[in-house]
Amino acid sequence: MEVIDVIRSVNNVLWGYVLIFLLCGTGVYFTFRLNFVQIRKFGVVCKNAFGGITLFGEKAGKEGMSSFQSLATAIAAQVGTGNLAGAATAIASGGPGAIFWMWISAFFGMSTIFSEAVLAQTYKEKDIDGQIVGGPAYYISRGFGSKGLAVFFAIAIIIALGFIGNMVQSNSISDAFQTAFNLPALYVGIALAILAGLIFFGGISRIASFTEKAVPIMALMYLIGGVVVLAMNVDAILPAIKMIFYGAFNPKAATGGIIGVGVKEAVRYGVARGLFSNEAGMGSTPHAHAVAKVKHPAQQGLVAIMGVFIDTFIVLNITAFVILTTGVLDGKTTGIALTQAGFTQALGGFGNIFVAICLLFFAFSTIIGWYFFGEANIRYLFGIKGLTPYRILVMIFIVIGSTMKVDLVWELADTFNGLMVIPNLIAVLGLAKVVSKALDDYDNDGMLKSSK
Repeated sequence: MEVIDVIRSVNNVLWGYVLIFLLCGTGVYFTFRLNFVQIRKFGVVCKNAFGGITLFGEKAGKEGMSSFQSLATAIAAQVGTGNLAGAATAIASGGPGAIFWMWISAFFGMSTIFSEAVLAQTYKEKDIDGQIVGGPAYYISRGFGSKGLAVFFAIAIIIALGFIGNMVQSNSISDAFQTAFNLPALYVGIALAILAGLIFFGGISRIASFTEKAVPIMALMYLIGGVVVLAMNVDAILPAIKMIFYGAFNPKAATGGIIGVGVKEAVRYGVARGLFSNEAGMGSTPHAHAVAKVKHPAQQGLVAIMGVFIDTFIVLNITAFVILTTGVLDGKTTGIALTQAGFTQALGGFGNIFVAICLLFFAFSTIIGWYFFGEANIRYLFGIKGLTPYRILVMIFIVIGSTMKVDLVWELADTFNGLMVIPNLIAVLGLAKVVSKALDDYDNDGMLKSSK
Protein backbone atom coordinates (compact mmCIF):
# COMPACT_ATOMS: atom_id res chain seq x y z
CA MET A 1 0.00 0.00 0.00
CA GLU A 2 1.37 3.43 -0.98
CA VAL A 3 1.70 6.34 1.44
CA ILE A 4 -1.15 8.21 -0.22
CA ASP A 5 -3.44 5.21 0.27
CA VAL A 6 -2.71 5.16 4.01
CA ILE A 7 -3.34 8.90 4.30
CA ARG A 8 -6.53 8.57 2.27
CA SER A 9 -7.77 5.83 4.63
CA VAL A 10 -7.13 8.05 7.64
CA ASN A 11 -8.98 10.93 5.97
CA ASN A 12 -11.94 8.72 5.15
CA VAL A 13 -12.43 8.07 8.86
CA LEU A 14 -11.52 11.60 9.96
CA TRP A 15 -13.65 13.42 7.40
CA GLY A 16 -16.20 10.72 6.67
CA TYR A 17 -17.35 10.45 10.27
CA VAL A 18 -15.58 12.37 13.04
CA LEU A 19 -15.22 15.90 11.71
CA ILE A 20 -18.44 16.09 9.73
CA PHE A 21 -20.40 15.57 12.93
CA LEU A 22 -18.06 17.67 15.07
CA LEU A 23 -17.93 20.66 12.71
CA CYS A 24 -21.56 20.67 11.69
CA GLY A 25 -22.67 19.82 15.22
CA THR A 26 -20.70 22.74 16.66
CA GLY A 27 -22.14 25.09 14.06
CA VAL A 28 -25.69 23.94 14.74
CA TYR A 29 -25.16 24.22 18.50
CA PHE A 30 -23.88 27.82 18.36
CA THR A 31 -26.46 28.80 15.76
CA PHE A 32 -29.25 27.91 18.20
CA ARG A 33 -27.41 29.03 21.33
CA LEU A 34 -26.73 32.47 19.79
CA ASN A 35 -30.25 32.67 18.37
CA PHE A 36 -29.20 32.57 14.70
CA VAL A 37 -26.72 35.42 15.08
CA GLN A 38 -25.67 35.05 11.41
CA ILE A 39 -29.20 35.98 10.28
CA ARG A 40 -30.57 38.39 12.87
CA LYS A 41 -27.36 40.46 13.00
CA PHE A 42 -26.47 40.34 9.31
CA GLY A 43 -27.18 44.03 8.78
CA VAL A 44 -24.80 44.89 11.61
CA VAL A 45 -22.29 42.39 10.19
CA CYS A 46 -22.24 44.36 6.92
CA LYS A 47 -21.97 47.69 8.74
CA ASN A 48 -19.11 46.55 10.97
CA ALA A 49 -17.24 44.79 8.18
CA PHE A 50 -17.36 47.51 5.54
CA GLY A 51 -17.73 50.66 7.64
CA GLY A 52 -13.96 51.11 7.79
CA ILE A 53 -12.99 49.75 4.37
CA THR A 54 -9.96 51.40 2.80
CA LEU A 55 -6.99 50.39 0.66
CA PHE A 56 -4.70 52.68 2.63
CA GLY A 57 -5.60 52.34 6.29
CA GLU A 58 -3.57 53.24 9.32
CA LYS A 59 -0.27 51.44 9.65
CA ALA A 60 -0.54 48.26 11.71
CA GLY A 61 1.95 47.69 14.50
CA LYS A 62 2.51 45.99 17.82
CA GLU A 63 -0.85 47.23 19.07
CA GLY A 64 -2.60 45.35 16.27
CA MET A 65 -4.51 46.11 13.07
CA SER A 66 -7.72 47.95 12.23
CA SER A 67 -10.85 45.81 12.17
CA PHE A 68 -10.94 45.86 8.35
CA GLN A 69 -7.25 44.92 8.08
CA SER A 70 -7.92 41.94 10.35
CA LEU A 71 -10.89 40.93 8.21
CA ALA A 72 -8.79 41.34 5.05
CA THR A 73 -6.05 39.16 6.54
CA ALA A 74 -8.63 36.52 7.48
CA ILE A 75 -10.23 36.63 4.01
CA ALA A 76 -6.77 36.49 2.41
CA ALA A 77 -6.38 33.11 4.09
CA GLN A 78 -9.96 31.97 3.44
CA VAL A 79 -10.12 32.91 -0.24
CA GLY A 80 -7.47 30.71 -1.83
CA THR A 81 -7.19 27.47 -3.72
CA GLY A 82 -10.22 26.20 -1.82
CA ASN A 83 -12.34 28.57 -3.92
CA LEU A 84 -10.84 27.63 -7.29
CA ALA A 85 -9.10 24.25 -7.18
CA GLY A 86 -10.88 23.02 -4.03
CA ALA A 87 -14.39 23.77 -5.25
CA ALA A 88 -13.60 22.03 -8.53
CA THR A 89 -12.17 19.02 -6.68
CA ALA A 90 -15.31 18.82 -4.54
CA ILE A 91 -17.56 18.78 -7.62
CA ALA A 92 -15.36 16.27 -9.45
CA SER A 93 -15.11 13.95 -6.42
CA GLY A 94 -18.51 14.43 -4.77
CA GLY A 95 -20.65 15.66 -7.64
CA PRO A 96 -22.55 18.98 -7.87
CA GLY A 97 -24.33 18.12 -4.61
CA ALA A 98 -21.06 18.74 -2.74
CA ILE A 99 -21.68 22.46 -3.26
CA PHE A 100 -24.96 22.18 -1.33
CA TRP A 101 -23.10 20.68 1.61
CA MET A 102 -20.52 23.46 1.33
CA TRP A 103 -23.38 25.95 1.72
CA ILE A 104 -24.79 24.11 4.73
CA SER A 105 -21.44 23.87 6.48
CA ALA A 106 -20.76 27.55 5.75
CA PHE A 107 -24.14 28.72 7.07
CA PHE A 108 -23.68 26.98 10.39
CA GLY A 109 -19.96 27.77 10.32
CA MET A 110 -20.79 31.48 10.56
CA SER A 111 -21.83 31.03 14.18
CA THR A 112 -18.70 28.96 14.85
CA ILE A 113 -16.37 31.58 13.42
CA PHE A 114 -18.19 34.28 15.40
CA SER A 115 -17.44 32.30 18.55
CA GLU A 116 -13.79 31.79 17.61
CA ALA A 117 -13.27 35.51 16.98
CA VAL A 118 -14.95 36.49 20.26
CA LEU A 119 -12.70 34.11 22.21
CA ALA A 120 -9.60 35.29 20.34
CA GLN A 121 -10.39 38.89 21.31
CA THR A 122 -11.27 37.94 24.89
CA TYR A 123 -8.02 36.09 25.60
CA LYS A 124 -5.50 38.04 23.52
CA GLU A 125 -2.34 39.28 25.24
CA LYS A 126 1.01 40.98 24.70
CA ASP A 127 4.10 38.86 24.20
CA ILE A 128 7.60 39.64 25.46
CA ASP A 129 8.21 41.77 22.36
CA GLY A 130 5.16 43.91 23.12
CA GLN A 131 3.24 42.46 20.16
CA ILE A 132 -0.50 41.80 20.55
CA VAL A 133 -1.06 38.07 19.94
CA GLY A 134 -3.98 35.71 20.26
CA GLY A 135 -5.75 32.72 18.81
CA PRO A 136 -6.82 29.23 19.85
CA ALA A 137 -3.58 28.36 21.65
CA TYR A 138 -4.20 31.33 23.92
CA TYR A 139 -7.87 30.70 24.63
CA ILE A 140 -7.28 26.96 24.97
CA SER A 141 -4.60 27.53 27.63
CA ARG A 142 -5.93 30.65 29.38
CA GLY A 143 -9.67 30.14 28.99
CA PHE A 144 -10.16 26.39 28.71
CA GLY A 145 -7.21 25.68 31.01
CA SER A 146 -5.40 23.02 28.99
CA LYS A 147 -1.76 23.73 28.22
CA GLY A 148 -1.38 20.31 26.59
CA LEU A 149 -4.19 20.86 24.08
CA ALA A 150 -2.84 24.35 23.37
CA VAL A 151 0.61 22.99 22.51
CA PHE A 152 -0.92 20.24 20.36
CA PHE A 153 -2.97 22.82 18.46
CA ALA A 154 0.00 25.14 17.99
CA ILE A 155 2.15 22.35 16.54
CA ALA A 156 -0.71 21.10 14.33
CA ILE A 157 -1.47 24.52 12.81
CA ILE A 158 2.18 25.30 12.12
CA ILE A 159 2.43 22.03 10.18
CA ALA A 160 -1.08 22.23 8.67
CA LEU A 161 -1.00 25.78 7.37
CA GLY A 162 2.52 27.17 7.61
CA PHE A 163 4.07 24.14 5.94
CA ILE A 164 1.63 21.67 4.32
CA GLY A 165 -1.08 24.24 3.58
CA ASN A 166 1.31 26.59 1.86
CA MET A 167 2.58 23.67 -0.23
CA VAL A 168 -1.01 23.33 -1.51
CA GLN A 169 -1.10 27.02 -2.43
CA SER A 170 2.21 27.01 -4.29
CA ASN A 171 1.32 23.69 -5.94
CA SER A 172 -1.88 25.14 -7.38
CA ILE A 173 -0.16 28.32 -8.59
CA SER A 174 2.69 26.44 -10.29
CA ASP A 175 0.24 24.01 -11.91
CA ALA A 176 -1.91 26.85 -13.24
CA PHE A 177 1.07 28.80 -14.57
CA GLN A 178 2.49 25.71 -16.19
CA THR A 179 -0.81 25.20 -18.01
CA ALA A 180 -1.33 28.86 -18.96
CA PHE A 181 2.24 30.01 -19.69
CA ASN A 182 4.29 26.77 -19.86
CA LEU A 183 6.52 27.97 -17.03
CA PRO A 184 8.58 25.35 -15.10
CA ALA A 185 7.00 24.61 -11.71
CA LEU A 186 10.30 24.95 -9.84
CA TYR A 187 10.93 28.45 -11.17
CA VAL A 188 7.43 29.53 -10.19
CA GLY A 189 7.95 28.13 -6.68
CA ILE A 190 11.24 29.97 -6.22
CA ALA A 191 9.70 33.27 -7.35
CA LEU A 192 6.77 32.79 -4.95
CA ALA A 193 9.10 32.03 -2.04
CA ILE A 194 11.14 35.19 -2.64
CA LEU A 195 8.07 37.43 -2.92
CA ALA A 196 6.53 35.89 0.19
CA GLY A 197 9.76 36.26 2.14
CA LEU A 198 9.83 40.00 1.45
CA ILE A 199 6.44 40.28 3.18
CA PHE A 200 7.21 37.78 5.97
CA PHE A 201 10.26 39.70 7.09
CA GLY A 202 8.34 43.00 7.02
CA GLY A 203 6.25 41.92 10.01
CA ILE A 204 2.64 42.73 10.84
CA SER A 205 2.65 46.19 9.23
CA ARG A 206 3.67 44.85 5.82
CA ILE A 207 1.22 41.94 6.08
CA ALA A 208 -1.71 44.27 6.90
CA SER A 209 -0.69 46.71 4.16
CA PHE A 210 -0.62 43.88 1.61
CA THR A 211 -3.91 42.20 2.55
CA GLU A 212 -6.01 45.40 2.77
CA LYS A 213 -5.09 46.18 -0.86
CA ALA A 214 -4.92 42.69 -2.38
CA VAL A 215 -8.16 41.24 -1.00
CA PRO A 216 -10.69 43.81 -2.35
CA ILE A 217 -8.95 43.97 -5.73
CA MET A 218 -8.70 40.20 -6.23
CA ALA A 219 -12.28 39.54 -5.10
CA LEU A 220 -13.69 42.20 -7.43
CA MET A 221 -11.60 40.95 -10.35
CA TYR A 222 -12.80 37.36 -9.96
CA LEU A 223 -16.39 38.45 -9.42
CA ILE A 224 -16.42 40.45 -12.66
CA GLY A 225 -14.88 37.59 -14.65
CA GLY A 226 -17.34 35.09 -13.20
CA VAL A 227 -20.38 37.29 -13.87
CA VAL A 228 -19.30 37.69 -17.50
CA VAL A 229 -19.16 33.89 -17.92
CA LEU A 230 -22.53 33.40 -16.21
CA ALA A 231 -24.09 36.10 -18.39
CA MET A 232 -22.86 34.18 -21.45
CA ASN A 233 -24.51 31.00 -20.11
CA VAL A 234 -27.54 32.48 -18.38
CA ASP A 235 -29.88 29.74 -19.65
CA ALA A 236 -27.81 27.11 -17.82
CA ILE A 237 -28.03 28.74 -14.38
CA LEU A 238 -31.36 27.22 -13.31
CA PRO A 239 -30.35 23.70 -14.47
CA ALA A 240 -27.10 24.13 -12.51
CA ILE A 241 -29.04 25.02 -9.36
CA LYS A 242 -31.20 21.94 -9.90
CA MET A 243 -28.05 19.78 -10.27
CA ILE A 244 -26.73 21.08 -6.93
CA PHE A 245 -29.90 20.42 -4.94
CA TYR A 246 -30.69 17.13 -6.66
CA GLY A 247 -27.08 16.00 -6.43
CA ALA A 248 -26.97 16.62 -2.69
CA PHE A 249 -29.26 13.63 -2.20
CA ASN A 250 -28.93 11.69 -5.49
CA PRO A 251 -25.46 12.40 -6.95
CA LYS A 252 -25.49 9.76 -9.69
CA ALA A 253 -28.76 10.92 -11.17
CA ALA A 254 -27.76 14.60 -11.04
CA THR A 255 -25.03 14.12 -13.65
CA GLY A 256 -26.46 11.20 -15.57
CA GLY A 257 -23.90 8.87 -14.04
CA ILE A 258 -20.85 10.95 -15.07
CA ILE A 259 -19.87 11.27 -11.41
CA GLY A 260 -20.35 7.81 -9.91
CA VAL A 261 -20.55 8.73 -6.24
CA GLY A 262 -23.09 8.49 -3.45
CA VAL A 263 -24.48 10.90 -0.86
CA LYS A 264 -21.67 10.09 1.57
CA GLU A 265 -19.03 11.29 -0.90
CA ALA A 266 -21.03 14.42 -1.68
CA VAL A 267 -21.19 15.27 2.03
CA ARG A 268 -17.58 14.30 2.73
CA TYR A 269 -16.07 16.36 -0.08
CA GLY A 270 -18.48 19.22 0.42
CA VAL A 271 -17.72 19.61 4.12
CA ALA A 272 -13.98 18.89 3.76
CA ARG A 273 -13.47 21.37 0.91
CA GLY A 274 -15.89 23.77 2.59
CA LEU A 275 -13.75 23.86 5.70
CA PHE A 276 -10.57 24.19 3.67
CA SER A 277 -12.19 27.14 1.93
CA ASN A 278 -13.96 29.12 4.67
CA GLU A 279 -11.92 27.76 7.64
CA ALA A 280 -14.83 28.04 10.10
CA GLY A 281 -14.01 25.89 13.12
CA MET A 282 -10.48 25.22 11.95
CA GLY A 283 -8.94 27.68 14.41
CA SER A 284 -6.99 29.64 11.82
CA THR A 285 -8.76 32.98 11.28
CA PRO A 286 -9.02 33.77 15.04
CA HIS A 287 -5.34 34.76 14.86
CA ALA A 288 -6.24 37.65 12.54
CA HIS A 289 -9.33 38.68 14.49
CA ALA A 290 -7.40 38.60 17.80
CA VAL A 291 -5.23 41.54 16.74
CA ALA A 292 -8.10 43.77 15.60
CA LYS A 293 -8.34 47.05 17.50
CA VAL A 294 -12.03 47.04 18.51
CA LYS A 295 -13.97 48.14 21.58
CA HIS A 296 -15.75 44.85 22.22
CA PRO A 297 -14.97 41.20 21.39
CA ALA A 298 -18.42 40.63 19.83
CA GLN A 299 -17.82 43.52 17.45
CA GLN A 300 -15.03 41.57 15.75
CA GLY A 301 -17.05 38.38 16.01
CA LEU A 302 -19.68 39.94 13.78
CA VAL A 303 -16.99 41.07 11.35
CA ALA A 304 -15.67 37.50 11.18
CA ILE A 305 -19.05 36.27 9.91
CA MET A 306 -18.57 38.33 6.76
CA GLY A 307 -15.38 36.42 5.94
CA VAL A 308 -17.32 33.13 5.61
CA PHE A 309 -20.09 34.83 3.62
CA ILE A 310 -17.69 36.33 1.07
CA ASP A 311 -15.62 33.17 0.81
CA THR A 312 -18.43 30.67 0.27
CA PHE A 313 -21.56 32.45 -0.89
CA ILE A 314 -19.81 34.82 -3.29
CA VAL A 315 -16.37 33.66 -4.45
CA LEU A 316 -16.82 29.88 -4.20
CA ASN A 317 -20.22 30.07 -5.87
CA ILE A 318 -18.67 31.84 -8.85
CA THR A 319 -16.36 28.86 -9.39
CA ALA A 320 -19.13 26.29 -8.92
CA PHE A 321 -21.55 27.93 -11.32
CA VAL A 322 -18.89 28.59 -13.96
CA ILE A 323 -18.07 24.86 -13.97
CA LEU A 324 -21.69 23.72 -14.00
CA THR A 325 -23.04 26.23 -16.54
CA THR A 326 -20.25 25.74 -19.07
CA GLY A 327 -20.75 21.97 -19.20
CA VAL A 328 -17.11 21.01 -18.63
CA LEU A 329 -17.77 18.44 -15.90
CA ASP A 330 -16.64 15.18 -17.51
CA GLY A 331 -15.78 12.90 -14.57
CA LYS A 332 -12.08 12.97 -15.45
CA THR A 333 -10.82 16.52 -15.06
CA THR A 334 -10.38 17.85 -11.54
CA GLY A 335 -8.68 20.59 -9.52
CA ILE A 336 -7.62 23.87 -11.06
CA ALA A 337 -7.68 22.31 -14.54
CA LEU A 338 -11.48 21.92 -14.24
CA THR A 339 -11.90 25.55 -13.21
CA GLN A 340 -9.68 26.65 -16.09
CA ALA A 341 -11.71 24.50 -18.47
CA GLY A 342 -14.89 26.31 -17.43
CA PHE A 343 -13.46 29.78 -18.02
CA THR A 344 -11.78 28.67 -21.25
CA GLN A 345 -15.07 27.28 -22.57
CA ALA A 346 -16.56 30.77 -22.23
CA LEU A 347 -13.59 33.10 -22.69
CA GLY A 348 -11.41 31.10 -25.07
CA GLY A 349 -7.65 31.17 -24.55
CA PHE A 350 -7.96 34.11 -22.17
CA GLY A 351 -9.77 31.81 -19.70
CA ASN A 352 -6.58 29.95 -18.78
CA ILE A 353 -4.71 33.20 -18.28
CA PHE A 354 -7.54 34.74 -16.23
CA VAL A 355 -7.69 31.78 -13.82
CA ALA A 356 -3.91 31.64 -13.49
CA ILE A 357 -3.75 35.34 -12.56
CA CYS A 358 -6.68 35.05 -10.14
CA LEU A 359 -5.14 31.98 -8.56
CA LEU A 360 -1.86 33.84 -8.13
CA PHE A 361 -3.68 36.55 -6.18
CA PHE A 362 -5.86 34.14 -4.20
CA ALA A 363 -3.24 31.57 -3.31
CA PHE A 364 -0.44 34.06 -2.68
CA SER A 365 -2.61 36.08 -0.30
CA THR A 366 -3.46 32.81 1.47
CA ILE A 367 0.25 32.05 1.83
CA ILE A 368 0.63 35.39 3.60
CA GLY A 369 -2.39 34.82 5.83
CA TRP A 370 -1.41 31.27 6.76
CA TYR A 371 2.15 32.33 7.45
CA PHE A 372 0.77 34.94 9.87
CA PHE A 373 -1.40 32.35 11.64
CA GLY A 374 1.58 30.05 12.02
CA GLU A 375 3.71 32.92 13.30
CA ALA A 376 1.32 33.54 16.19
CA ASN A 377 1.84 29.94 17.29
CA ILE A 378 5.59 30.12 16.82
CA ARG A 379 5.48 33.08 19.20
CA TYR A 380 3.36 31.01 21.61
CA LEU A 381 5.75 28.04 21.58
CA PHE A 382 9.19 29.59 21.11
CA GLY A 383 8.92 33.37 21.42
CA ILE A 384 10.47 35.76 18.90
CA LYS A 385 13.62 33.65 18.57
CA GLY A 386 11.66 31.13 16.52
CA LEU A 387 10.50 33.62 13.87
CA THR A 388 13.51 33.66 11.53
CA PRO A 389 13.83 29.84 11.26
CA TYR A 390 10.07 29.60 10.72
CA ARG A 391 10.12 32.19 7.93
CA ILE A 392 12.92 30.38 6.13
CA LEU A 393 11.24 26.98 6.50
CA VAL A 394 7.95 28.29 5.08
CA MET A 395 9.83 29.62 2.05
CA ILE A 396 11.45 26.21 1.53
CA PHE A 397 8.09 24.43 1.75
CA ILE A 398 6.65 26.83 -0.82
CA VAL A 399 9.33 25.75 -3.27
CA ILE A 400 8.91 22.04 -2.49
CA GLY A 401 5.12 22.24 -2.81
CA SER A 402 5.31 23.74 -6.27
CA THR A 403 6.84 20.51 -7.65
CA MET A 404 4.82 17.86 -5.75
CA LYS A 405 2.03 15.57 -6.93
CA VAL A 406 -1.24 17.39 -6.24
CA ASP A 407 -3.21 14.40 -4.88
CA LEU A 408 -0.72 13.74 -2.09
CA VAL A 409 -0.55 17.42 -1.13
CA TRP A 410 -4.35 17.72 -0.88
CA GLU A 411 -4.66 14.52 1.19
CA LEU A 412 -1.95 15.70 3.60
CA ALA A 413 -3.71 19.05 3.90
CA ASP A 414 -6.98 17.31 4.82
CA THR A 415 -5.22 15.22 7.49
CA PHE A 416 -3.50 18.08 9.29
CA ASN A 417 -6.51 20.39 8.95
CA GLY A 418 -8.54 17.72 10.70
CA LEU A 419 -6.03 17.33 13.52
CA MET A 420 -6.05 21.04 14.34
CA VAL A 421 -9.85 21.25 14.31
CA ILE A 422 -10.32 18.85 17.23
CA PRO A 423 -8.55 20.73 20.08
CA ASN A 424 -9.91 24.03 18.81
CA LEU A 425 -13.54 22.94 18.86
CA ILE A 426 -13.17 21.20 22.21
CA ALA A 427 -12.15 24.56 23.69
CA VAL A 428 -14.73 26.61 21.77
CA LEU A 429 -17.52 24.35 22.99
CA GLY A 430 -16.10 24.40 26.51
CA LEU A 431 -16.10 28.21 26.48
CA ALA A 432 -19.62 28.60 25.05
CA LYS A 433 -20.76 30.57 28.11
CA VAL A 434 -18.05 33.17 27.49
CA VAL A 435 -19.26 33.61 23.91
CA SER A 436 -22.92 33.90 24.91
CA LYS A 437 -22.11 36.43 27.62
CA ALA A 438 -20.05 38.53 25.21
CA LEU A 439 -22.92 38.73 22.72
CA ASP A 440 -25.42 39.57 25.48
CA ASP A 441 -23.11 42.29 26.83
CA TYR A 442 -22.67 43.71 23.34
CA ASP A 443 -26.42 43.92 22.86
CA ASN A 444 -27.18 45.27 26.32
CA ASP A 445 -24.54 47.98 26.63
CA GLY A 446 -25.76 49.83 23.55
CA MET A 447 -22.86 49.01 21.27
CA LEU A 448 -25.20 47.26 18.85
CA LYS A 449 -27.29 50.40 18.48
CA SER A 450 -24.22 52.56 17.99
CA SER A 451 -23.03 50.28 15.18
CA LYS A 452 -26.22 50.73 13.16
